[in-house]
Amino acid sequence: MAAKPRGLLERLKAGETIIVAEGYLFEFERRGYLKAGAFVPEVVVEHPELVKGLYREFVHAGSDVVLAFTYYGHREKLRVIGREADLEPMNRTALRLAREVADETGTLMAGNISNTTCYDPDKPETHEQTRQIFKEQIEWAVEEGADFIVGETFGFLGEAMVALECIKEYGNGLPAVITMVIHRDADHVADGPTLVEAMQALEQGGAAVVGFNCCRGPFTTLPLVEKVKDHVKVPIAVNPVLYRTDEEYPTMQSLKNHKGARAFPVDLDAFLCSRSMIAEFGQRCRQLGLQYVGLCCGNASHFTRTLAESLGRTPPASKYSPDMSQHFAYGTDKKLHSLNTEKVVKLL
Repeated sequence: MAAKPRGLLERLKAGETIIVAEGYLFEFERRGYLKAGAFVPEVVVEHPELVKGLYREFVHAGSDVVLAFTYYGHREKLRVIGREADLEPMNRTALRLAREVADETGTLMAGNISNTTCYDPDKPETHEQTRQIFKEQIEWAVEEGADFIVGETFGFLGEAMVALECIKEYGNGLPAVITMVIHRDADHVADGPTLVEAMQALEQGGAAVVGFNCCRGPFTTLPLVEKVKDHVKVPIAVNPVLYRTDEEYPTMQSLKNHKGARAFPVDLDAFLCSRSMIAEFGQRCRQLGLQYVGLCCGNASHFTRTLAESLGRTPPASKYSPDMSQHFAYGTDKKLHSLNTEKVVKLL
């Protein structure tokens, strides 16, 4: 077992940057172990060894945090697919495996709650339903040894505030990281407040870190950060998706495939960012002094490694980072190869 790491707040106070790998839903969907649509993490109870393996992959690639795969593993989502009986086993298994990998690797373990898909700002009865969903997931995270709690992908400030209140009430003093999802309107959250107002409300509510995740790619998320960074004192989180969104198509849901139809979710592959784009994103985060940086939907281990390296890290996976000096045609040391590389290059 690795030495116990310093806590989230301690590391942030020391000025460190925390790298957080996310993206489990999309990665397991690509691998054939999770259904697009409901996006429920059934793989946790059906193939827990694969979940533990991906936890390890992300740490190997440079993640400082093992984020328990309980995203969309809540009561409302399991009701949709008729698996309510798996609710507690799914959460506890994801949390327990995350704790095991964090202990093995000397990283932090975070519990995870997310948008409930049932919250309606105009229907108070859904607010209590939302609170109960958060309460049970937070209590399980505490019991299974989480170091902090991430609440993410909230379009409504109201739901984000309920999540934060529940973490403060049921989280046994654990720090809260709260991130919101911003759709086409880059100036407001879904229930009306401006981005600055939303981030300030979360800060005043006691969140240790506030910011943005999901929906937008790296280069349509960073402008959101720039709008709010001078208006809050707590660290800002940035966890974009891995797709090449732009001003015309600012979100992954707005991207169109080659026939003009919505690319989300099955045709998003064509819009994946390159590794050099992720390196550029990481460098920009470094310039902005961001302390909580990660990657969301579309992430994979090689992208996390690229992000870590762009932030000045050398994770274990860097042992296998590309080294084109050894390539038989493009290598810089021609003495390594007997082939006439100039002739080959002309053919390529």
